[in-house]
Amino acid sequence: MAVTMVLPITALGPITENRPFLKHGVLRIDQAERIRDDQWHLRFLNVSQAQTISQGEGVIVAVPDTGVDPHPDLRKNLLKGTDTVTGEGDGQQDSNSHGTSMAGLISAHGRGTNLGALGIAPRSKILPIKAAGADNFGEADDLAAAVEYATANSAQVISISSGGASTPRLVRAIKSALAANITVVASVGNAPHSPTAYPAGEEGVIAVGGVDRTGLHAAISVTGPKIDVVAPAVDIYSTSYGGKYSKGTGTSSATAIVAGAAALIRSKYPYLPAREVAHRLTATAVDKGPPGRDDEYGYGVIDLVAALTADVPPLGFESVSAPAGAGPTTRAGAQPDDESDGATARGLATLGVIVAAGVGWAVIARRRRRGDDPPPRISR
Repeated sequence: MAVTMVLPITALGPITENRPFLKHGVLRIDQAERIRDDQWHLRFLNVSQAQTISQGEGVIVAVPDTGVDPHPDLRKNLLKGTDTVTGEGDGQQDSNSHGTSMAGLISAHGRGTNLGALGIAPRSKILPIKAAGADNFGEADDLAAAVEYATANSAQVISISSGGASTPRLVRAIKSALAANITVVASVGNAPHSPTAYPAGEEGVIAVGGVDRTGLHAAISVTGPKIDVVAPAVDIYSTSYGGKYSKGTGTSSATAIVAGAAALIRSKYPYLPAREVAHRLTATAVDKGPPGRDDEYGYGVIDLVAALTADVPPLGFESVSAPAGAGPTTRAGAQPDDESDGATARGLATLGVIVAAGVGWAVIARRRRRGDDPPPRISR
């Protein structure tokens, strides 16, 4: 059986090829009063302004991982899910902390003004799927089953903070999810000299790398031609099991943050095809490194406000018109598309093992800018 490895975040220093599965740190004291200040990525990404535009209402984000604990900062947004490892349970058990941390980065609602952890899309819902054990290891076909479950249960975004070997079933599951108009986000990995892990390397998946507090390439992040966008990945604070909090470094965190960004877009533009959700993220990213796409930053650092408000030209013929009164499409304020080719396939099986950490996807049939193309925008 092929093993899918959780590419975990860690508070113990950069992950090396010799120790790729270190757990991230769990803060064993209640820090609800200070955790928001520790979440530097919220200020870096101007999350407060983005959340005046969208908070992810109506969007379900599937998190195949080590399970998701019903943390006080998160439980109002936690749905009943499943366990593809044992075949029993609702996904709301996590003895590792990784899955709970990823879910918190996406959808934590906190406990009032500036109290508790806050996610990128705090009104989105989390579909928890336990697809890996407490040791952050799982079978690739368990991840495939998790993706299949997410596809059949109305997920609009699947956040995969793990990677490793592929199997025919996992490949079919990922492709089925993409065909079902689901935005799939995955981390590229935490071993800098290794190739992009699967499923981040699959065409159509949004492949996510990491940056540090200064917005520069994070030393732990894999590089290469598959990277689409980057997001904060160093010293990232989030929820953990037992009401605790976590601090970690890795492309796992960056992936969850980008999944939250996708939830914001899918909520504001409910008729926008998944391909154009990815296009909106890449077209509005803040260019870094050499002009245009490069192997460290992809198209750049995600810009939440621009992704929600910019006038982004659509991808060819993929956006048509939606019924009268429908929400906008790729172009801010435009009418959406009748032709939601993924919606009819929503019940098809996808892939499913998430073990917590760093792989990414490159969105399906998306036109990519060449490395020598001028960047769409430079700011920050």
